[in-house]
Amino acid sequence: MSSDDIKRVTSKDGTSIGYERAGRGPAVILVGGGAVDRSDNAPLAAELARHLTVYNYDRRGRGDSGDTPPYAVARELEDLEALITEAGGTAHLYGSSSGGALALEAAAAGLPVSSVAVYEVPYGIGEAAAQRWREYVERLRTLLAEGRRGDAFALFMGLAGASEEMIESARNSPAWPGCEAIAPTLAYDAACLGDGRPPADRFARITQPILVATGGASPDSFVGGGGSYFDDAADAIVACLPQARRHTVEGQTHMVDPKVLAPLLEQVFGS
Repeated sequence: MSSDDIKRVTSKDGTSIGYERAGRGPAVILVGGGAVDRSDNAPLAAELARHLTVYNYDRRGRGDSGDTPPYAVARELEDLEALITEAGGTAHLYGSSSGGALALEAAAAGLPVSSVAVYEVPYGIGEAAAQRWREYVERLRTLLAEGRRGDAFALFMGLAGASEEMIESARNSPAWPGCEAIAPTLAYDAACLGDGRPPADRFARITQPILVATGGASPDSFVGGGGSYFDDAADAIVACLPQARRHTVEGQTHMVDPKVLAPLLEQVFGS
């Protein structure tokens, strides 16, 4: 789909939010994670459109969406509110990785959300993870303030466990200019994740049904040797939520196969 065909809504602060809509049935909005635009969720959108009305949007600062400084998580919630209004006044949300944190924050803020499904939200559990997160956020802020977008994206890759060789290869790839372009939004994802741990008090306000999923193969395949990282985070999220259930998508990694994930989400959102 060309940019001329993209649909748009205007957020409360005047920011234009670009999205694609496909399918028929209950409305679901796909909330992307860090360092990606809506193209990352396009294969999943195509699968879900068989049974659902799918809204696949660019979060602010990415793709076909605008950006109005200064950033605040509240502005991203207003973006979602505008999309929910466009979808008819209520919608389900699916959030992957750090987009899952934003989806949960939307429910906690009282947006008209029917239910939420999240996949491998990267909250850290334990003091060591909290310290690593604080160091990352501080360094990211410094690099972006200095205009060092490439170094900021490399820092993000390192946080995700990429080796120096992987980072150097990425720097020399044709995709690197796009990585640098989207690097400022890494600060937005950091803000959505707050202090790096699930905000128990806010999440306790959520009364909608919540699915918290992880991949069964993630502990062995995560590039950083993540071990039980995502499982621990998922268990901590569930402990905060009155109406949450835990699910493991067997055989899947952080890069979950849309053809495997779609039937699960159709079951959750189509009921």
